[in-house]
Formats: sequence, structure tokens, C-alpha cells
Amino acid sequence: MQQKTESKMDISVIVPLYNEEESIGELYDWIQRVMRENAFTYEVIFVNDGSTDRSWQVIEELQKAHPEVHGIKFRRNYGKSPALFCGFEMAQGDVVITMDADLQDSPDEIPELRRMIVEDGYDLVSGWKMNRSQGDPLSKTIPTKLFNATARTVSGIHNLHDFNCGLKAYRRDVVKNIEVYGEMHRYIPYLAKNAGFSRIGEKRVHHQARKHGKSKFMGWNRFVNGYLDLLSLWFLDSFGLKPMHVFGFIGTLMFLLGFLATVGVGAMKLYCLAKGVPARLVTDSPYFYIALTMMILGTQLFVAGFLGELISRNSPERNKYQIEKTI
Repeated sequence: MQQKTESKMDISVIVPLYNEEESIGELYDWIQRVMRENAFTYEVIFVNDGSTDRSWQVIEELQKAHPEVHGIKFRRNYGKSPALFCGFEMAQGDVVITMDADLQDSPDEIPELRRMIVEDGYDLVSGWKMNRSQGDPLSKTIPTKLFNATARTVSGIHNLHDFNCGLKAYRRDVVKNIEVYGEMHRYIPYLAKNAGFSRIGEKRVHHQARKHGKSKFMGWNRFVNGYLDLLSLWFLDSFGLKPMHVFGFIGTLMFLLGFLATVGVGAMKLYCLAKGVPARLVTDSPYFYIALTMMILGTQLFVAGFLGELISRNSPERNKYQIEKTI
């Protein structure tokens, strides 16, 4: 996709969606009303993540009637992070807003979110859904609370209460300088912080009950997957560019301990022989095998760190997705 080098547009709204045909039209009408009331220049980018219903047809119909509407159609379902990544690439607004397509995020929040970016100087403003009791079951709210507590601790961004809220606002530079892949959409504030955008704020936002269909992201698996992704991101942030620092250090330490233990076992054997004291074979001692295992594991960890160092110097093409159509 081609990117323009300059932007004269106030706001880009990115809406990733999967099977939301009932909500798309109503959501756009709501966004359009808010934009017109505030005299914003804008675009709305719908990213159809492999929907099997009429979502794409609805987007095409909107685009014919409204030039502000753009769309990206994936050939299959990739997930929310790839949808956001492609939307970020296309976005041309000075401020980029992301929101879900299920009408639970209110477009009425857009003016204040933009003001916090433009006037207050934030790089990123994340929504905090205040009334989740309306429409969200315990299977969704309890894992969310646990997930957010863990994310605050690991990321060091202690002023955010709802990392996973889809309603966020970004300075344009932020979305052009972070890479969202896999399931990392949950940690965009963390990605932004690691990229040097430290002015991260939060706004309490209204959370509405879903009007159509059911949530695609429910259950304890969200917390489990989120926890694993958070560990991956923490490791990549801490050691991803220099894996030898962790693997090499641990491997070297284990090897040295194992080597010293082996020397100790051998020295004890020689001492017994020198004194004429009966001594069992070195291979009969359990300490010999423990020491040998430590040396082997230490060598393997050191080699893993070396290989990781080599791999880290080659950036894999993670964000290659099959896009069927762009409008």
C-alpha cells in the first residue's frame, strides 16, 4: 500500500471487524455526525478481517456514497493485530482513532480524545471502560481485571486500567513507528513506550451493551493468551535485541558451576588415591552426572544465545497478509 508523506487530515478512524454487517452502517452514521458537528476532516478505514457475512458488501455500499470511507478486505481471518497494522499503514490523519465495530465504543468520545492528543500533548490516549457490567459476562470481566493488573506490573505503565480497550487515540507518528503483529494489539501502549513515545494517558469512556450478535473475544483463553503474549513482549523488550546477554550469561554460569563440580569430584578421587583410601569410581557418584548435565545445558544455552543473536540481526517479514481488495 502506498503511503503519503504529508497529512492534512484531522482524524483517521480505523475499525477492524469480523462479521459485523448489522453494525457497520449505524456506526458510520454515528461517526459522520460527530465529525460534522466538530467540523473535522476525516476518513474511516474499515478493515474486514475475513468476514463470512455481508460485511464487505456493506462497506462497498458505504464507500460509493461517502468518499471518506475506505476499506481493506483480507482473504481470510488473520486477527485484530494484522487488521490494525494494515489500517495504520493506510491512515493519513494527524490523529488516529481505533474503535471496535460492535457499537460498544462511542464515537462521541472522539473530540475529547483528539483534544488530549493535540492540546494536552499526549502521544497515545487509551480508553477506560467504566460500566462494563452492561452486557459483559463474568467470563470476560474477571480475566480482563487479572490481565490488566499483570500488564501494568510488567509494562511499568501504571496509569492505565484497561489495556485491551479498543477505543484509543494516537499521534500519527506513533502508529507509523510501531509494529503490531500476532496478538500484540493488547499491548500497543507498551509497544509505543518501547518505541520512545512515553506520554501515555487515559480517558474514561462510555461502554455500551452490544446491540447485534455476540462478542468474538470471550473466555479465560483471552487471559491465558494475553499473559503469554505479555511474557513474549517483555522478553523481546528486555533481551530481544541482545539475546546473548541472557542465554549467554545463564549458559556460561551453568557451565562453570558444572565444570567446577566436575573438578571437585575428580580432585576428591585423586586425594583418596594419594592417601591410599578406598574410593568408588567417579562415574558411581551422582554429583558427577549432575555436574555433567549442568555443563551440557550450559553449552546448549550459550549456543541458543548465539543463534538468537544471529537471528535478531535479520528482521523477518512478519506482516505479509493476503489482501484481496482495497477501496
